[in-house]
Amino acid sequence: MAIERDYKKAIWVVIAYAVVMVAIYFWQWQDADLTKASELSLFILIGAGLAICFLLIGMMITYAGEGSKLYGLKPISDKWPAVKKPEGHVKFRTKMLWTFGILILYFFLSNVSMYGLSPGSLDIFSEFRAILAGANGSLMHLGIGPIVTGSIIMQLFSGAKIINLDLTKAEDKAIYQGVQKVLVLIMIFVEAIPQVYGYLEPSANGWMGDIGSGWAKMVIIVQLVFGSYLVFLMDEVISKWGIGSGISMFIAAGVSQSIFQGTLSWLPLGDQIASRYNFPVADPGMVPAGTLPKTWYILENLSGGLRDLTSGGFETLFLSPPNPIVALISTIVILFVVSYAESSQIELPLSHAKARGARGRYPIRLIYASNIPVILMSALLANVNMFSLLLWNHDKISTIPIIGHNWRLGFYDAGSTSPVGGIAWYVSRVDGLQSWLLPIINWDTYSGYVGDHEYYQVLIHVLVYVGLMVFGSVLFAKFWIETTNMGPEAVAKQIQDSGMRIPGFRRDPRVLKKVLNRYIPTVTVISGAFVGLLAATADMIGTVGSTSGTGVLLAVGIIIRLYEEIGKEQMMEMHPVLRGFFGRE
Repeated sequence: MAIERDYKKAIWVVIAYAVVMVAIYFWQWQDADLTKASELSLFILIGAGLAICFLLIGMMITYAGEGSKLYGLKPISDKWPAVKKPEGHVKFRTKMLWTFGILILYFFLSNVSMYGLSPGSLDIFSEFRAILAGANGSLMHLGIGPIVTGSIIMQLFSGAKIINLDLTKAEDKAIYQGVQKVLVLIMIFVEAIPQVYGYLEPSANGWMGDIGSGWAKMVIIVQLVFGSYLVFLMDEVISKWGIGSGISMFIAAGVSQSIFQGTLSWLPLGDQIASRYNFPVADPGMVPAGTLPKTWYILENLSGGLRDLTSGGFETLFLSPPNPIVALISTIVILFVVSYAESSQIELPLSHAKARGARGRYPIRLIYASNIPVILMSALLANVNMFSLLLWNHDKISTIPIIGHNWRLGFYDAGSTSPVGGIAWYVSRVDGLQSWLLPIINWDTYSGYVGDHEYYQVLIHVLVYVGLMVFGSVLFAKFWIETTNMGPEAVAKQIQDSGMRIPGFRRDPRVLKKVLNRYIPTVTVISGAFVGLLAATADMIGTVGSTSGTGVLLAVGIIIRLYEEIGKEQMMEMHPVLRGFFGRE
């Protein structure tokens, strides 16, 4: 079907692109030596990237047909490389093989280092590794970041009605998902290019050193794009051919690995790390990293006997990082709390309209929106950290007027990727008891953990972070249920199509929607607020390993949902008639 376009509007897009490129040239490259490969390659990348963005904008602006302007991108979204959806039912055993096969491939790729990357490169996502499901310096360096960021943008635009799409219609939902795939690739470049030209330094040795830094950075960008797009395709394979979500599986796998290492690792911390802490042993560098081996080692090697244990040793074991006992207790508590919350639900009674005596229940969980809102909120904060870091110390981005190198937005110590002040610090993760509770209890002893900040600033940091996590999770929860057909109208249609009804009410989707409106919107807000508060609280207490409280919360919820999905798939395998009720083929 031909798409109607008004090509006269394209001239304004061309003019806008020309104006932007001229402005960039005179702002940054007028006095630069463009004969250098590093300068020329960056200028070409920015020019090509903006050309693609303006092309997509032009395709939307020139669209003159009915419906959303996003239909202007249909020629691209329809032909976009994607994993083919199975034509019929996929057997349970096949789904399990695809799921665990992709998981093994993920672990393999996360241990494949990028060729030509300098070992001294900074990892600007170091605090968010558990959430972004990536591995520093590997092909999985960007992890799920571009996928989640693309989803955030689409959800915000859809929720704010900027995107005029009715996601209950199959055609509108198809164009929504197609455009999101295009946006994911754009976000891969948006996240890869600033990192490579800011913090991921190519090695000066071997072949990469011979071709020059500019082209060497191009090679690293190609590897990042390749790895990130593989993550996107692997997520689609699990979603269409496996069980659950690929994004969720990668997060759970990374967090589980970190928890295992943080609890049982017997590898010594080393003198450089151990010097930051006051371990009451003769050789602090030999203290193991894991909670249990560390506790055993310190108790066995107290330099001053029990006297050292009573004069600060208990505090070191239970409260002081890395991996204190309270972090292990916090991890276990989160596991039980999330398990209990996942099982808490309201059940609406259902009966079959034709088969008398056939009854069932539709569960509305306490955590109705799952853990997706926390994933989206954490990814958003990761991007805030990345761009504030770039604005602070990137050679070119920091020269942007007003917002470039502005300490109010966030400032960083040399060689650090964690903010030490500004707005970026106030919205950053509160990382364990040493970040707030220990300094508040004993400011003279533990104020070094919070740098140059004052007592009241630490309290504001805690309040801002908790408030942001709760509010953001509620917002994303509301957007999420609307974009995934979990709203009252979509659920009412699902119940209606399955032949079920609520006893005592007419079999009418409008009546079902009215009943569901009493529960789903309220439970959605409670769900978002609960997971946001639980994630923030877990971060504040701390957890074992290099993961965060948010990561543990996500991993536990994901594993529980995966277990339920496996049970559901087994049930549908034994009773094929149930596939229609669950919306499966």
